Amino acid sequence: MRRLLDFLYDAAAALAALFMFGLLCMVLLSVVSRQLDFHVPGTDAYAGYLMAASGFLALAHTLRRGEHIRVTLLLNALPGRMRNALELWALSIATLLALLFALYSCKLAWQSHAFHDISTSNDATPLWIPQLAMALGTVLLAVAFLDELLLQALGRRSAANSGAALRNE
Repeated sequence: MRRLLDFLYDAAAALAALFMFGLLCMVLLSVVSRQLDFHVPGTDAYAGYLMAASGFLALAHTLRRGEHIRVTLLLNALPGRMRNALELWALSIATLLALLFALYSCKLAWQSHAFHDISTSNDATPLWIPQLAMALGTVLLAVAFLDELLLQALGRRSAANSGAALRNE
């Protein structure tokens, strides 16, 4: 199960990187088209879709690597049992919020499909297509939080490397 979950997180991150590259291509196309006096319709809308997709799909992978922003000042000052209790409480709340976010993201994509909702820009893209990436990303984030919660409850969760976080700030 661990290998499957890690594969899902890594695959979503790879897809996020691919969408980030697509975003770069859309922005470059937009810049070049303006310089050469021709217009490619929909580049701004698709750049937005790709940016949202890359952000949402990277959430679970980022969580598993311990790269989300955490305030550990209080956590580091607590002794073992209290620290574990606070971690369990925080992960429980985060899991609940992620599950609600996933539920409503999936509901939004489903409703957009059911109502044939399309983009208001000139590309007229069915909105459920870009919303699928948000729904998938939030579902994977909820799974990742549930994964972290279960690992913490079983005492198998590895602490995030604080040295790596300091290098990134």
